[in-house]
Amino acid sequence: METPEVKAAAREVGDSETVEWLARTGYAASALIHLLLAFLALQVAWHGSGRKADQSGALALLAQNPLGTLLLWVLVVGFLGLAVWQVTEAIAGHGETGDRVKAGAKAILYAVLSWSAFGFARGSGSSSTQQTRDFTASLMGAPGGRLLVGAVGLGVIAVGGYHVYKGWAARFLGDLVGHPGAFAERMGRIGYIAKGIALIVVGGLFVAAAIHHRSKEATGLDGAMRTLREQPFGQILLTVVALGLGAFGIYTMARAKYARV
Repeated sequence: METPEVKAAAREVGDSETVEWLARTGYAASALIHLLLAFLALQVAWHGSGRKADQSGALALLAQNPLGTLLLWVLVVGFLGLAVWQVTEAIAGHGETGDRVKAGAKAILYAVLSWSAFGFARGSGSSSTQQTRDFTASLMGAPGGRLLVGAVGLGVIAVGGYHVYKGWAARFLGDLVGHPGAFAERMGRIGYIAKGIALIVVGGLFVAAAIHHRSKEATGLDGAMRTLREQPFGQILLTVVALGLGAFGIYTMARAKYARV
């Protein structure tokens, strides 16, 4: 139960300069991941690359050299900082209940990203695609599993749709303190829409896995990229999405400075 003392402590932690600095580092880390995702998606689009075009592929790319490994440790700290800040928002945030629930969900997401980066930094990273398949298989084996997997897919589609709306209407500017400039706003619009499209395809793969009762069809972001490539004019379509993810990375760089933390 959240007591006034717990809320006050969470607010004090969330308002500290250390957590603010770590959260901004986390946004910079997110920008780097999205730029690497854009690069990997372009490789899939034009070279049929076997590299995973997802978070694990981006982390594996960094792990190939000493400088990249150093950056991985920065990602570990940055994503952990974002997770801590989102926890404080979930406990002591001034928003409505829905905002606090969303903050809690983001805290889990950033904690998972931090743990994934930690795995690659120490040389024991694992595939996001395989993790998605294992997760889907576990859900599928539960009572009402197909309905659960389908619900996850619909939820991801809803999140993707919200990203498209948030980009189209420039609602993301409400997450910032001050205006980041016309270029950053344009990158944000393009980036949110492109990321939303990718998430909608990811959600569609979960729904397909539920319908066909095959967990292997839920292949996460990498599967979504390859599904886009297989469509008519797939190379062009995937290229547009890849460039959009790159735009999101550029916007997130600006967000590292202007984020309302």
